[in-house]
Amino acid sequence: MTGGIMAVDLSRRGYRVQRWAARGALTATALAVATPLVYGGLRGLLLLVCGIAGLGLSAAAVWWTLTLRGPLRWGAALIAVCVPAGLVALFAATLFWALVVSLALWGLAVWSGRFALRGTGSERAATRERRLPPPRRPVLIMNPRSGGGKVGRFRLREKAERMGARVVLLEPGKQHDVTELARAAVADGADLLGAAGGDGTQALVAAVAAEHDIPFLVISAGTRNHFALDLGLDRGNPAACLDALTDGVELRVDLGFAGGQPFVNNASFGAYAAIVQSPTYRDDKIGTSLDMLPDLLSGQQGPRLVARAGDTTLTAPQAVLVSNNPYRTGDPFGLGRRERLDSAVLGVLGVRLEGAVGAAALLLNPDPSGLTILTASEVVIEANRPEIEAGVDGEAMVLPAPVRCRIAPGALRVRVPRKRPGVTKAPPRMDWRRLRKLAATVGRTAAPSRLHRPYSAPDAPPEPPRPDAPHEGLGPGEPTAPAGPRSAHQ
Repeated sequence: MTGGIMAVDLSRRGYRVQRWAARGALTATALAVATPLVYGGLRGLLLLVCGIAGLGLSAAAVWWTLTLRGPLRWGAALIAVCVPAGLVALFAATLFWALVVSLALWGLAVWSGRFALRGTGSERAATRERRLPPPRRPVLIMNPRSGGGKVGRFRLREKAERMGARVVLLEPGKQHDVTELARAAVADGADLLGAAGGDGTQALVAAVAAEHDIPFLVISAGTRNHFALDLGLDRGNPAACLDALTDGVELRVDLGFAGGQPFVNNASFGAYAAIVQSPTYRDDKIGTSLDMLPDLLSGQQGPRLVARAGDTTLTAPQAVLVSNNPYRTGDPFGLGRRERLDSAVLGVLGVRLEGAVGAAALLLNPDPSGLTILTASEVVIEANRPEIEAGVDGEAMVLPAPVRCRIAPGALRVRVPRKRPGVTKAPPRMDWRRLRKLAATVGRTAAPSRLHRPYSAPDAPPEPPRPDAPHEGLGPGEPTAPAGPRSAHQ
C-alpha cells in the first residue's frame, strides 16, 4: 500500500512541477516582450514597428530577387541584404542590453515551456525493433560514384565481402537498371538487399525488397543521406552501417510511391522539379535556378498544377512537396527531418505566393494563406499538360498526369545496426494554448484522474455503503433507484 501511495505522490509532484514550469514559461514570455518596450519607451515601440516593416520589406526584396532580371534583381538583392543588417545595427546601438535580456528570457521561456509540455500525452512510442537472425545470402548494390566516391574511400566493398555479402558494383559511365539488378539478386536466392548510393538508388532497391518482403539494408554512401539520417544511422561513417549484417535489428517503415515510382524521402512538383530537369543544373545550380525562377514563379513557364489531398485542394501552387511521412515544421533546428517513418501518412507542403505581398505575409503571418502544411494518405497532382515534371528523391523525371502519390504503410523491412547514433527526439512543439491551460490548472485537476483514486489492496473487501449516502450519479435530494437483483455476469 505504501508503494501505491508513493507512486501517486510522485506523479502529483511531477504534475505540480510541470504546472509551475508552464507558469514560468508564460511569465518569461511576457517579460521578454515587455523588457525592450519598457527600456526603450516610445523609442522602443517605434523600433519594434520599424523592425516588423523591415522584415516585410526584406521578404519582398527576396521575392523580387527571384522574379526579376538585370539591374532590378541586383537592386532587390542589395535591399534584401542591407535592410536586415541595418535593423540589427540599429537595435544593437539603441537597445543592446534590453535585447540581450529579452533573448535570454525567450530562451528561458522556450526551455521551460518544452519542459512543461513533456509527458502531456503528445509523445508517441518509439518504432518497434525486432531481433532476427542475420541474413545468409545478402546482396548489396553499390554505386562507386555516389557521395564523391565513398564506396572506395571507406572500402565498403571489401568490408561487405569479408562479412559474407555479395556485392554488385555499378560500373561508372554505364547505364544500369538498378531495379532489374535487385530482382535478379532475389531470383538468385538473396534474403537481404542493400544499397550504397544516393536516396534515388536506395528507393529503387527498397521497392524490390518490399515487393518480396525481405529486409533492406541502407548504407549511407550518398551525398546527403536523408533517409539514413531519419533512420538514425551514422552518416559520417557508412562502413558502420554494414554492422547490421551481423548485429542488427529490424524496423518496419513506410514506403511512398509517386505513380509507379517509389520514394523513401519525397517527391516534388512545380518550380524545383522543373529546375532539376535542366541539363545545366548539376554543373551550375545557382545560375540555372536564377535563370529559370522568374518565369516559373510568375506562371509564364511550367504546368499549372492542382494538388488534391483529402478534402483540401491547392490550386496553382508554385511548388508541392509530398513526403514519405511528414517533416518537422515546429522546430527550426529540425527542419528537413522526420520524427517517424511509420505513421502511415504522407506529408504535404504546398507554396503559392502572389507577388511580393504574399512573400512578406509568409514571413510575418504566423498562419500564412500561401503556405499549406497537412497530412494525407493519398495526394493527386493534376496539370494542364499530359506529363508532369517531378523530382523523386532528387532524381529528375517526367511522369504521366495525373500523378497519384500514395503510401504503403509498413511495407519496408529495414535492417539497421543494433548500435547506432539513433534519431534525435524532437522537443515538444511550443503549444501556447496548452501551456495556458496547464498553467491555469490547480490542485487535483492538474494530474490524470487515475492518480486521484485511493489505493486499495486487491483482496480488501468493499466498504459497505452508508444508509444516508446518496446513490452515485444522482444529486442530493433525488430518489435513489432500487438496486434490484444482479445477474451472475454483471
